Amino acid sequence: MAVVVVCGDVENRAEVHPHGATLTSWKVDGEEMTFVSRNAVFDGKKAIRGGIPLVFPNFGPWELGPQHGFARTSTWNLVQTPVQGSGNSVAVFELEDSEQTRAIWNYKFKVRYTVSVGDHQLETNLDVTNTGDHQFDFTILLHTYFRLPDIRKTTVDGLKGCMYTDKVHKDRKTESRDLISVAAETDNMYEATSSVHHITHGAGGYTFVVTKRNLPDTVVWNPWEEKARAMSDFGDDEYTKMICVEAGHVASRYVLSPKQTFSGGQIITLKKE
Repeated sequence: MAVVVVCGDVENRAEVHPHGATLTSWKVDGEEMTFVSRNAVFDGKKAIRGGIPLVFPNFGPWELGPQHGFARTSTWNLVQTPVQGSGNSVAVFELEDSEQTRAIWNYKFKVRYTVSVGDHQLETNLDVTNTGDHQFDFTILLHTYFRLPDIRKTTVDGLKGCMYTDKVHKDRKTESRDLISVAAETDNMYEATSSVHHITHGAGGYTFVVTKRNLPDTVVWNPWEEKARAMSDFGDDEYTKMICVEAGHVASRYVLSPKQTFSGGQIITLKKE
């Protein structure tokens, strides 16, 4: 399957793999901003470990089908080849229900995924349309992997005061920190978070500004050392070079009526010191 290149120029570009419509690269001034494991599998079956996998119609374990749903392991169609417009380069992908998806989840739908690359900026938007005659509910997430110089020198804001589920310790808590940092296995699902997060590296580094639209929740994930060693598609030492800060609608299920559309997305802006 050919990778789709979305670019403003040679130094500022994104790449999207048709398998899962997974964004596997975003470069700014020639520097890679997304994390993809060196052990990631590109066999057209397994979800790609890194970039921005798309989670739909279910986040987490799913009694009807595979964990995190089928979108990240389905082949998406390119319906708009990358074109330059308003200073950005834009590509559009779609996934519709099929015999295979209806065997798992018997609803008619169309998901439209728009990727836009601009000056130091990446925008990813998802539109879910119920094309059938029956309402359905779903959860959805942009499972974004950010590349880091050092996880130990990284902080994330916009989470203070939010209730969250700590999946590692199987507990519900309220976040008390202004800036959260990661120093152990972390899998936290925060509810009703700020619409803006700053992922900031140490002095002399850079900051990712994540601006969410209609995606009220945020997941923060890092496998840390022990879990990294147990994952076949993740390098043993790579946990120090990444963090997942994931915008989604996952704390509750979104109910979508027939012929209606849900729309949500994020804009990631890179700010260098």
